[in-house]
Amino acid sequence: MYQKDFLLRMIEMIAELVAGILGLIKKGDYKQASQSLDYAYSNFLKQDASLLQSIPKEELTVTLLREHNYNNGHLEILSELFYAQAELFYAQGKQTESLEFYEKSFILLNFITKESESFSLDKQSRLTALQERISELKDSAL
Repeated sequence: MYQKDFLLRMIEMIAELVAGILGLIKKGDYKQASQSLDYAYSNFLKQDASLLQSIPKEELTVTLLREHNYNNGHLEILSELFYAQAELFYAQGKQTESLEFYEKSFILLNFITKESESFSLDKQSRLTALQERISELKDSAL
């Protein structure tokens, strides 16, 4: 129970941090947004951002669950960080990179949603928004 409460608090904290990062992106302060993302990877997940970012999307959940011993709480945090990373790349006009991170965020959130015993309108809304952005980016790449 203690670990579950701890993870819920971490998820709430990461949501606040991601909101701040999105605010920095909106203001055009990409350097500070990038530094905040690096801070979040290392302090919330105790991993180097480049290690987590380098995992291929096809192996993402399996690698994180087996090799890193992540649980759904960790996956949700990482999904939020990948989303913020995608938004940063999108704002910088890096469509290929943003597409990769939107897809990774979607994969993790979709996995969590399927594994969950309860329905979350927020998660469903995020999944829909991610699907739309992924489709948009794929269409523009053609």
